Amino acid sequence: MDPLEDVLALVGATSHMSAAFAAGGRWAVRFDPPAGAKFNSVRRGGCLLWVDGMPDPVNLVEGDCFLLTSPLAFTLASDPGIPPEPAGPLFAEAAGGVARAGVGDDVFLIGGAFSFTERGRALLLDALPPVIHVPAATPEAATVRWAMGEIDDELRAAPPGGTLVAEHLALVMLVRILRLHLARAAGAGWPAALADPVLAPALRAMHARPAHPWTVAELARVAAVSRSTLAARFKEVVGRGPLEYLTGWRIELAADRIRRGDDTLSGIARAVGYGSDSALSVAFKRTTGLSPSAYQRAARDARARQWSEST
Repeated sequence: MDPLEDVLALVGATSHMSAAFAAGGRWAVRFDPPAGAKFNSVRRGGCLLWVDGMPDPVNLVEGDCFLLTSPLAFTLASDPGIPPEPAGPLFAEAAGGVARAGVGDDVFLIGGAFSFTERGRALLLDALPPVIHVPAATPEAATVRWAMGEIDDELRAAPPGGTLVAEHLALVMLVRILRLHLARAAGAGWPAALADPVLAPALRAMHARPAHPWTVAELARVAAVSRSTLAARFKEVVGRGPLEYLTGWRIELAADRIRRGDDTLSGIARAVGYGSDSALSVAFKRTTGLSPSAYQRAARDARARQWSEST
């Protein structure tokens, strides 16, 4: 099994395209923290990106893409030191699907956001750096640029179904950006482990058979290293031991099935590797802070709120 595919399936990523953004002259615009993940592509010109809590700005040039994964406010600007105006009113008044700042359109960006299920941040976003920058000059970024070009064409031409096509292309772009991040083997957490030659085989084994009663010794044999090497490497890169990771993954699988209500608690317990529903309940509450029944009620209430807000 592919752990990245497993995680993306569980977090239920959906994309939402926003108005495009054009700017010229001297300008600065401040954006509120994104609820999920925010992405943008610089189609023309260039600008600076400041993210709260990060010491240095990111210099964006034509063809660059970036993904913001943390709930942090950020600012796009032509130059340092310009007092920013809030993005909300600009996008609320967007004409022709384009929000504008400054004078002219030297800079043009298209973008949108990804939303996830309620545990998506803990499972995926918290394991990523706050900003993933994809420079245009990076050869591996060609497919990301292709996806963004196709999205731009769909939104400009506005053919039947164009918005839907653009949103699906955005999901393709998300996977490509995550692949680029994994290829760089940067940072820590399970995404970095996928690029680690020692940890990747063990991760794939646990994802392929999550209900199997894995031991550290058995996982070490899969990875072709000693138990101590596997345990130490897991702790160093992922931040917890292999069996702790396995427990967390089992709880994520259980949470997904509990949200969907497609089985009894005993059936879910067996499917994810617990001998009884009581054993699952103890582990579930220790991990999520809620009992399975309370978690199911909370998920049901959240769906009801979303439905009422959309009608």
